[in-house]
Amino acid sequence: MQIEAIINNKKVAWEIENDELLADTLRAKGLLSIRQGCDTSCCGLCTVWIEGKPTLSCTTLSFRINGKNVTTIEGIQEEAAAFAQVLVAEGADQCGFCSPGFIMTVLAMKNELKNPAEEEIIHYLTGNLCRCTGYMGQLRAVKKYLGVE
Repeated sequence: MQIEAIINNKKVAWEIENDELLADTLRAKGLLSIRQGCDTSCCGLCTVWIEGKPTLSCTTLSFRINGKNVTTIEGIQEEAAAFAQVLVAEGADQCGFCSPGFIMTVLAMKNELKNPAEEEIIHYLTGNLCRCTGYMGQLRAVKKYLGVE
């Protein structure tokens, strides 16, 4: 099956299998920030934006992006780097395996929520797994980045 989409602001036409998952398609096309850590759609590592909304690419069939705009961290490197610096400064980045999906979720939250309370931040980040940190450093970094300390 052939699909056309806009991936990180570039129009693409890809041949895919009918049952192919978006995470697999994106990785096969060289977008290696897409990771999987759970096989149960609950870790957030595979988060991308479809039409600006955070979406788990491990549970999205690739044909669903036909005609749509998809953004991975490779497409927003400058914005992602700015938040990554805050993560590092707060000691909230350790092995980095979860970072791309986590950063995509935080940047989507920044675009969607204005002045969120701590409870809203925690709720928005539910489903982002990190096995290295205790989450408190990440929460501090998010609050600092959003300016809601």
